[in-house]
Amino acid sequence: MEEYLPDIYQKSIYTIDYSKLLNRGIKCILFDLDNTIVSPFSSEAPKKAKELFTGLKQKGFKIVIFTNSPKIRLKGFKNFFGVDGVSSACKPFTGKLRRLLKEYGYAVNEVAIIGDQLMTDIKVGNKVGITTILVNPVSEKDFIFTKIHRFSERRKMKKLKDHDLFWQGRYYD
Repeated sequence: MEEYLPDIYQKSIYTIDYSKLLNRGIKCILFDLDNTIVSPFSSEAPKKAKELFTGLKQKGFKIVIFTNSPKIRLKGFKNFFGVDGVSSACKPFTGKLRRLLKEYGYAVNEVAIIGDQLMTDIKVGNKVGITTILVNPVSEKDFIFTKIHRFSERRKMKKLKDHDLFWQGRYYD
């Protein structure tokens, strides 16, 4: 059950205290794309997110979009934000995440992943041992596979709540 428990839970990518991450030694932040930064069916990148990423890069963070979406979907966002990206990440499988850590030379305690799903983003991060940050989805719309994950996610959240480990809407860092 702990593989689904995020280290940090915030309302959105805009409410996270990135200074605390910096103080914890985090150097690289992996952002999920769909329903974390943008709505799943949108091709428009939020200007607010670009400003956030610019500020984070100025603070010294390496920003990477780490998504299960295909390369063609990632490309425009990656270029607009001026960040690196990994497409078809196959979360919650750990292969591409481990490869990324090795390629960039980061230790697990120097990386955080931010996403909207327990079943993919949080699980992959916890399996590898990096800091995990759950945010609420930016939209109620989801891709079909995500809808399936949301069903399982609700069951996991109930179990976590029953053990007084996680309450949806009770944010913490």
